[in-house]
Amino acid sequence: MSETQEKLGAHEIAAWLRRHPTFLKQFPDLALSLVVPRDDGPAASLASYQLEVLRDKNRELAKRLTDLFANAQENERLAVRTHQLTLALLKQASAADSVRAMAASLAEDFNGDHISIVLLHPVAGLDDNDWLQIVAEDAAALAPFRDCLQSGEPICGRLQPEKGQLLYGERARDIQSSALLPLPGVGLVAVGSLQPNRFYPGMGTLFLRMMGEAFVAALRRFDA
Repeated sequence: MSETQEKLGAHEIAAWLRRHPTFLKQFPDLALSLVVPRDDGPAASLASYQLEVLRDKNRELAKRLTDLFANAQENERLAVRTHQLTLALLKQASAADSVRAMAASLAEDFNGDHISIVLLHPVAGLDDNDWLQIVAEDAAALAPFRDCLQSGEPICGRLQPEKGQLLYGERARDIQSSALLPLPGVGLVAVGSLQPNRFYPGMGTLFLRMMGEAFVAALRRFDA
C-alpha cells in the first residue's frame, strides 16, 4: 500500500454505506457477521438489531396513531357540543335565556366544575346566580383583564390569583385550571376545573372561540 494513500476512516465508511444501501445484499455473510453493540444488553447481529429498530418504530407509530385517533374523537365530541350550544342559543327568546343556556351548556356539556360569567352590562330578566356577575366596564376589579378583553384571546391554564378571585370568589382556591374566554364589549366567560391538567397553556382554543362568537351573536339579537 502506498504511504500516500489515505486510509478510510469510520465516517468515510459510514458515508459510503449510506450512498450504497444495497451493499450488504451482495455480501450476506458480511451482514450476518457484523455485530452491533448495545447499551442495555449483549451485542446483537445486524439483522437482529435492524428488526428491533423496526419494532421500536412500529410501536412509536402505533402510539402516534392511537393519540391521533383519541384527539380526533375529542375534537368530534367538542364539535358536536359546540353545534348543539349554537342551536340552543338560537332557540332562546331573550338575552336572559341566552345567558342561562350558555351557563347550562358549559356546566353540563363541557365538564366544568365551576362556571363564571361576568357581563359588562345588565341583562333584564336575569335572577341572582352564583355563576353570574354584572361588573361595570370601567370597574377597578376588571383591571387584571384589560389586556385580554382588548385582544379577545382565550386563556387556558392556571389563572393569576386576582383573576381567579373575581371569577370564582371563595372557590378560587379550589380551582386548579381554567379556560377563560374574554368577549370584548360583552364580558368574560370562564370554566374552572378542580383538575390541574384539565385546561393547560397551548391547548387548542378553536372551539372556545366558536362558542364565544355564538354567545355574542345570540346576545346581540336582543340589542335595543
